[in-house]
Amino acid sequence: MINNQAEIKVKVPLDIAETYWNATEEERKKIEAKIAFYLQSSTLLRQESLDKLYKTMDTIGQKAQERGLTPEILKSLLNEDE
Repeated sequence: MINNQAEIKVKVPLDIAETYWNATEEERKKIEAKIAFYLQSSTLLRQESLDKLYKTMDTIGQKAQERGLTPEILKSLLNEDE
């Protein structure tokens, strides 16, 4: 195994598993590279979405403070039902 790599198990339909098992070593490496790329892309997209969410939350918080919302007022609003 190459440095910075780890083996994971992924459940797939039987026909896909059989295709993988019957593939040549070169074909398997290509499949593994495509799966790694897909997972990495998914992780990056998820991080971009989180970054956008955090930025939006920061903007909302900043605007609320500019409009006079203090931590005390926020606490009071959150505890209204108690």
